[in-house]
Amino acid sequence: MQRRHRLLTILLLVVLAVALLSVSALAVDVDDDGVSTVSHMSYTFWALVPPIVAIILALITKEVFSSLFIGVLLGALFANNFAPVGSLDTVLGEAIVPAITDLAGNFLFLVILGILVVLINRSGGSAAFGRWAETHIKTRVGAMLATFVLGVFIFVDDYFNCLTVGSVMLPITDRHQISRAKLAYLIDATAAPICMIAPVSSWAAAVASYADDGQGFVLFVKAIPYNFYSLLSIVFVVAIILMKFDFGPMRIHEMNAILNGDLYTTGDRVDEALEGEKFNPRGRVIDLVLPVVVLIICCFVGLLYTGGYYELGGDFYHQFQGALSETDATVALPWGTLITLFITLIYYWCRRLVNFKDSMSAIPQGFINMVPAITILTLATALKNVTGLLGAKYYVAGVTESAAAGLFNFLPAIIFIIACVLSFSTGTSWGTFGILIPIVSAVFDPSTQLYYIGMSACLAGAVFGDHCSPISDTTIMASAGAMCNHVNHVATQLPYAGTVGVICFVNYIIAGFVQNAVVCILIGAVLTIAALFVIRSIANRKEAPQQQAA
Repeated sequence: MQRRHRLLTILLLVVLAVALLSVSALAVDVDDDGVSTVSHMSYTFWALVPPIVAIILALITKEVFSSLFIGVLLGALFANNFAPVGSLDTVLGEAIVPAITDLAGNFLFLVILGILVVLINRSGGSAAFGRWAETHIKTRVGAMLATFVLGVFIFVDDYFNCLTVGSVMLPITDRHQISRAKLAYLIDATAAPICMIAPVSSWAAAVASYADDGQGFVLFVKAIPYNFYSLLSIVFVVAIILMKFDFGPMRIHEMNAILNGDLYTTGDRVDEALEGEKFNPRGRVIDLVLPVVVLIICCFVGLLYTGGYYELGGDFYHQFQGALSETDATVALPWGTLITLFITLIYYWCRRLVNFKDSMSAIPQGFINMVPAITILTLATALKNVTGLLGAKYYVAGVTESAAAGLFNFLPAIIFIIACVLSFSTGTSWGTFGILIPIVSAVFDPSTQLYYIGMSACLAGAVFGDHCSPISDTTIMASAGAMCNHVNHVATQLPYAGTVGVICFVNYIIAGFVQNAVVCILIGAVLTIAALFVIRSIANRKEAPQQQAA
């Protein structure tokens, strides 16, 4: 504990020293009244410092709310040349308030889904599904594989994937003493990576919207075989489940869950509010399955409806593609969940599983359960906003363009790293797509295979950075879906995602010269499995002396 406090003190002193040096060393432009108008920290490496500080603080202190707010405040100070009043205006007027406005649809989706989870628990559906799972899913490996498979099937949207898989699999993984950190990783590793290789998904639509007119969907499909991070993440997850092996902080959480029955190890118990909840003993498996199926159907229809599917002309294929490219998930998902909520209420009332009073009390309870996720999402988006004011993405884009000369065959690997840094620092894959896809299109000849490799590297790096970032909305949603302490999820996931990321970097170097998807995927799969065997061997050698001493 003392060591942690010393590290925190040193870090804060470094930040303060940097701030003071910046005040004195950086000249600023002023208008006729002597008022500062431009920050020379904008469009430089300094633009990346606020999210880096927030991430380091969160990992050291294990407390994400204050860490994110300090990052927001630091970014506002940078953007306003350390003017206190202007910085406060930026924190409120250009960071937090716009974040709340932009995320209104996401908040509604979270709250309604939280209400649905409470209702399903009270109906007895979750308990019945748990009893069914006891007879059909009898091992920890089976429970983890079931979580993975369900995540693969729900490929339409990453938000929807995270929260639906979490609510369905939570009782099963709890019964098999799978730590919440491991559940959060399984959810996160089959959310964005799966959506990134599914042609029918909100992510495919986002990528298509950033490409040249009419070429987006084709580009996305042709880039799939070279999207090494998504493909190798699947290999990694399946391998680590079947090998019954964990490493890094995840091993501590898993061993604590197996030996002591403690699913959390450290941090707050996110689902304490659900403890003591009464459920109807007459609940059946269908009482959980039916709302989930209705939710999937309604959300999918919502994605098509908000994309204008029923207003577009042409054949089914072009209507479908056009609707997905124009859809707005922040409207479609609340649309789908709200309809599902009404159907679920009517169904439960007809079955007399939940009375009117209990169903109405589920509304504030569902909101309360989602407050931590909503707060983190708000602060993370506020941090993205101030990072945007500092022009971080344009700085990284400039680095990308300057790296193009003289390293052509190495460019996919370079683009992968730059996309990762940008996505990790800003917490957004889609924003990274928007900046880097036009640059990649300009650098490569669209008629060459290297064009698709470079584009895949951009997409894969964005997903990798998003997967690692504590301020990523998908990472936050995975924590919420697993009801896991957010910092625990980030800390345990980093070594796993990092291992796959390093292998992907090597693969993109190879792909720049080989330019054959099948060969590269095979090499990547072999490297992934070999890396796990090496890590397990090293871990076993380190543990052997400890076991002998014990």
